[in-house]
Amino acid sequence: QVQLKESGGGLVQAGGSLRLSCAASGRTLSTYAMGWFRQAPGKEREFVASINWSGVAVYYADSVAGRFTISRDNAKNTVYLQMSSLEPEDTAVYNCAADFSNYAWRIREGRADYWGQGTQVTVLS
Repeated sequence: QVQLKESGGGLVQAGGSLRLSCAASGRTLSTYAMGWFRQAPGKEREFVASINWSGVAVYYADSVAGRFTISRDNAKNTVYLQMSSLEPEDTAVYNCAADFSNYAWRIREGRADYWGQGTQVTVLS
């Protein structure tokens, strides 16, 4: 029903910023939560942030809280991840996800109905 496409990844120096975008296409007639995960080579996928349809419920991993901000523009069917004060430890493939229960906490627990293909973020020390 839904396809997710991430963009905005790239190479950045430590302390810099990047803004990731994830656009949803296809049948998106219901309200849905969206979120971000990341996975570095040889490491497990980890939750980064999630947000429900209204933007009221927002969750962050402890490792990114205070540095990353998740937001969404429902008119554009897009979720954003503004990343600031980037560290080499943030280097990973970042995937967005959607959950049509609209419970952002489900994404926080690693559950999602749809996944994007990912965008690479590399932070140089």
